[in-house]
Amino acid sequence: MPERFILWLASAGYSGYFPYAPGTAGTLVGILVFMLFSLFPPPIYLLSTAATFSLALWASGRAEIIWKERDSPRIVIDEVAGYLIAMAFLPRTLTTVVGGFLFFRVLDIIKPPPIGMIDRQMKGGLAIVLDDAVAGVYVNLLLQAIYLWRPHLLFMLDRWICTAG
Repeated sequence: MPERFILWLASAGYSGYFPYAPGTAGTLVGILVFMLFSLFPPPIYLLSTAATFSLALWASGRAEIIWKERDSPRIVIDEVAGYLIAMAFLPRTLTTVVGGFLFFRVLDIIKPPPIGMIDRQMKGGLAIVLDDAVAGVYVNLLLQAIYLWRPHLLFMLDRWICTAG
């Protein structure tokens, strides 16, 4: 496999080369991928997310070898996979997309347990992708809980955002 393609994939279309906050740039690419995948029925969404996760494992591990750098900040395909996990089974609304983005970035940065442990103690593509996958699960559970117990909060925000403009 040509190195250029591996690095393009691992950097989520070169968004990982963004000089400031490459993880945030990668998550923005994740939003674009989510917008596409969210058009699919849930089983296809899950299959596509699993394929992205698997591709991220492979590309991240290969990119580490090519760059000779552990968990290079240029590797952001893990943010794409994590964001897709965060958004699984959630409605495609402005509030969930933005809320998922904000919650995901915060958890990816502060790395609550066991995310920080995974990041520090594991190596290779699995470590790079797994910490973002766990952050995605946390965000998904948080947004699912909000929808279950206080759905009116998110719908009110959507209505307010759409009418404020």
